Amino acid sequence: MRLYFHYISIVLRSTMQYKASFLLMVVGRFLLSFSGIICIYFMLSRFGQVKGYTLGEVLLCFSIIQMDFALAECIGRGFSSFSSIVRQGEFDRILLRPRSVILQVLGSRFQIDRIGLIFQAVAVFVYVIATSAVNWSAGKVLTVVIMLLGGTMLFISLFMLEAALTFFTLNGLEAMNVLTYGAKEHGKYPIDIYGAGMMKFCTYVIPYTLIQYYPLQYLLGSEEHWYYGIYPFGIVFFLAVCYGVWRFGMRHYQSAGS
Repeated sequence: MRLYFHYISIVLRSTMQYKASFLLMVVGRFLLSFSGIICIYFMLSRFGQVKGYTLGEVLLCFSIIQMDFALAECIGRGFSSFSSIVRQGEFDRILLRPRSVILQVLGSRFQIDRIGLIFQAVAVFVYVIATSAVNWSAGKVLTVVIMLLGGTMLFISLFMLEAALTFFTLNGLEAMNVLTYGAKEHGKYPIDIYGAGMMKFCTYVIPYTLIQYYPLQYLLGSEEHWYYGIYPFGIVFFLAVCYGVWRFGMRHYQSAGS
């Protein structure tokens, strides 16, 4: 881990060489993503609720997913931009170094400007705490922490899966954006509003429900079973599957040259 933090320090030092540019990027990220919040606000101001979920409850869902994705992009950007590493021959150098391949890939990119999205998500979450009808307890606070850990792990797993497929395609598959950026957009609302078919897909194929729908029901008091709050730990099994695909891809890697 010391090597990973060394990578981060290099990125931070290089980024801080252009402080004004960094500040503008952070502010831009913070402001541009408010369009999603505005859409949610106007829709629920008109209709009052969506399948029984109020504005505060939807914003709770929004803020957690936003933090999940922003943290995953900060940490896992090396996987999401892995196709350029393969095409430019940089992966050959990574393989020659006596350090963990995954650690080097993660350390190759670090999107510090995503902190703007994190600030926005935190601001929305603070607003939700002050205005929603959620009865907060130590267990529910812990559930939010687990949702953040599980959600970040889920999106990093998807980035890893996308990188693993790059071993065979060289270029990143745009279809994977449906499962990452698309999931971030759809995850702003509780998944059950999209119907039974989507619920099944998001439970048995890509387990978004484990880090969003089920623990959210516990937070909102719709379900009192405490174990709904630890469902995000199930993402470990999905991560293991994605890691298996990654290992399979590495065994079949052929250099693209430089």
